[in-house]
Amino acid sequence: MRYYLTIYNGIGMVEDEEGRDFASLAEAKAAAIDGIRSLISEEARQGTVDLTGRIEVLDSLGKLLCLVRYEEAIDLRLSKG
Repeated sequence: MRYYLTIYNGIGMVEDEEGRDFASLAEAKAAAIDGIRSLISEEARQGTVDLTGRIEVLDSLGKLLCLVRYEEAIDLRLSKG
């Protein structure tokens, strides 16, 4: 099935116009998580990480099937002091 992964972040929105084929929604969600981690790693290299974004997984009719927030894609550990 074809899924569309639309990115929302501090810069704006990037619509997935072509989509990608995945065997399941779980695979599409895993791709969204991987994409978020890649975006976060680029931001970290520049010194600022914005975890307020999300990726929406849509079907070919534009129906929202799944939403993955940036903060859900990583395990952030901070020192306690």
